[in-house]
Amino acid sequence: MMFVIETISKEVTISFLVLMIVFIFIRALGNRNKKHMSPPGPRPFPIIGNLLQLGDHPYLTFMEMKKKYGDVFLIKLGMVPVVVVNGTEMVKKGLLKDGENFAGRPHMYTFSFFAEGKSLSFSVNYGESWKLHKKIAMNALRNFSKAEAKSSTCSCVLEEHVTEEASELVKIFSKLSLKQGSFDPKSSITCAVANVVCALCFGKRYGHFDKEFLRIIKTNEEFLKASSAANPADFIPCFRYLPLRIIHAPREFYCQLNHFIEQHVQDHITTFDKNHLRDITDALVSICRDKSATIKTATLSDNEIISTVSDIFGAGFETVSGFLHWSFLYLIYYPEIQAKIHEEIDGIIGFKPPRFKDRKNLPYTEAFINEIFRHTTFVPFTIPHCTTKDTTLNGYFIPQKTCVFFNMYQVNHDETLWENPDSFQPERFLNEKGEMNKNLVEKVLIFGMGIRKCLGEDVARNEVFIFIVSILQQLKLKKCPEVQLDLTPVYGLVMKPKPYQLIVEPRFHVNSST
Repeated sequence: MMFVIETISKEVTISFLVLMIVFIFIRALGNRNKKHMSPPGPRPFPIIGNLLQLGDHPYLTFMEMKKKYGDVFLIKLGMVPVVVVNGTEMVKKGLLKDGENFAGRPHMYTFSFFAEGKSLSFSVNYGESWKLHKKIAMNALRNFSKAEAKSSTCSCVLEEHVTEEASELVKIFSKLSLKQGSFDPKSSITCAVANVVCALCFGKRYGHFDKEFLRIIKTNEEFLKASSAANPADFIPCFRYLPLRIIHAPREFYCQLNHFIEQHVQDHITTFDKNHLRDITDALVSICRDKSATIKTATLSDNEIISTVSDIFGAGFETVSGFLHWSFLYLIYYPEIQAKIHEEIDGIIGFKPPRFKDRKNLPYTEAFINEIFRHTTFVPFTIPHCTTKDTTLNGYFIPQKTCVFFNMYQVNHDETLWENPDSFQPERFLNEKGEMNKNLVEKVLIFGMGIRKCLGEDVARNEVFIFIVSILQQLKLKKCPEVQLDLTPVYGLVMKPKPYQLIVEPRFHVNSST
């Protein structure tokens, strides 16, 4: 009997010790997992991940997912884990406070053929050489855009180029309206913006019907159209070996576009004169050949100069044309807002050609511009980022080389930040005195933020201001009678409005000879 009791006692003791060990192990494992806890997210399907759950407008899908999973969550696009970041505070932390940790680019098939990986915007090689590359590009862009203009009436060469194209666009709109009545403004906008970019990058202005000019515009549009569809090879790597048009079309159009840019850059390198800088390309070449500067400065190869010009060309082309295309749609959708801008222009600058310095004197116009950026957020995400090291965000562990999407659309429509975010209200950017609320303007996210922020934000803002004011100073834009306008975007890397037509009328007080 005693033997049985002793045996049971030993078994109970052993069982208790085993339970204690298991409990301690599980608790230790739990603590470890808390330190390495992955973000929550929807359950993915094998191979395709969550691709089928994204719908036609992924930025809206992510806003719904945010309600369930929080500001930071994990999805799988095909076989690639992607962390999606929402909310102003989390986006700021990822792009500013912990910017170095999120400054990489993911190893995507599409990124690999942008200038063979040498692109400043898409390069996965973040480090000292990339920082130097960025510094050189910033200096060239800043120095040349502020260079002295040939015309004594313009403050700089950028203002001169934009003013010329804006004036030309007014004439083209007027002719189209007289000839056709109503017209689609898209192609005219594209040509005007493309000419500004060509003038800045290559010192050359094209006629709107020039064959080379129209060919490069068509190629750029085809490239953007092909790139706007998610490339399956980016998320299911084996697809890159399949002979499918959707996979290889972006490379084909990019090579055509890059060939055009390469020809112009090589011509600039051959004919370069340090005493006569013609454009941004010359400014880049000058900085890289400046023998009086530190050795570190002269480090960009000719191929890297080509890739930098290509980046500036692409960014300047699509952002401004996209903005103007949306702006004209909103102006005919909200005629009362257009009337307020007309009134402000008439009262402040009258018949004088608009200049960059007028931005501070036209607060309602500036408010309209910022509300277009915010309300449309026609660039819904930053270019995909990638973690450069193991890091955490919102308490979640994110391993090195993880792809990260920052949802700019959500930030610009965050109900905790914006009152009635889905309403189009330029007045939200004005204070009681009718002056611009600069603190609120800084909260609009469209050009990115932090280390990878778009280099040309100041250029773009100045450019769209001149275009908008030049058009509305001289023309009234109207929608076609009995036509329903649709503000729903066509999704892509840069979202476009659905095709629309407008009618223009000369402003009654404008001299027809101007």
